[in-house]
Amino acid sequence: MSDNTKGPQDELAGTEQPFVQHLIELRDRMMYSLAGVAVAMILLAIWPGPSGLIDLIAVPIRAHMPPDAKLIAVGVFSPFFIPLKVLMMAGLLLALPWLMYQAWAFVAPGLYSHEKHFALPLIFFGSLLAYVGIAFVQFFVLDKMFGFIQNFTPESVAATPDIASYVEAILSLYLAFGMAFQVPIVVVLLVRFGMVTIEQLRDFRGYFIVIAFVIAAIVTPPDVISQLALAIPMTILYEFGILGAKYMVKPAPKEDEDTGDKPA
Repeated sequence: MSDNTKGPQDELAGTEQPFVQHLIELRDRMMYSLAGVAVAMILLAIWPGPSGLIDLIAVPIRAHMPPDAKLIAVGVFSPFFIPLKVLMMAGLLLALPWLMYQAWAFVAPGLYSHEKHFALPLIFFGSLLAYVGIAFVQFFVLDKMFGFIQNFTPESVAATPDIASYVEAILSLYLAFGMAFQVPIVVVLLVRFGMVTIEQLRDFRGYFIVIAFVIAAIVTPPDVISQLALAIPMTILYEFGILGAKYMVKPAPKEDEDTGDKPA
């Protein structure tokens, strides 16, 4: 039988690599990722420096403290380890696009050409949405949240938070909002891989609103402001995800039922 009866040749055929080669590639990508984070940390250590980063993230809470009040360090080693922890987290955030690119470069050889073109915009928008979520926390959520909490603080109580607990709380918020703002990316991927349709996403809208509020109640502090600040953007981003899936994901071509494959 002639080979012409077979379908078009798979563009990935013959590109398989041994398992050891995959491990070497994974090692190289991890080394590149660590190098990128190290460079980002060095740059941030030079400017604005660990102390400058601490001063930056402390702006929202200090705005609701007396002018001469400061955050305190209860632990003996907190003045050293907390700025180092903040520097590491800031380095990870700064190197996020580089990390996502390395992840894409590792899986790219196993992707088709149209999938590669589809992945790069997702890396860009995923990084951008993560930064938007973190900026939203820094410049809006924390200010409203601490203002709400301070209204319940008795005048006889001096609010002098511990720097370690404060950093832990805001880093968890950064992580929660950075991940929550990936909703459009997840929606587009679900449609792209055929797991759901746009019509199903629209029908699921009411359930997603409930899920968004449940997630916000779990991952945010027990105040109404931060919960609403997470749940409402998630529902809005869900709608943007549906719009993005509509314009970015082309429907799969339907099988030709009229012209071919009919028995002779």
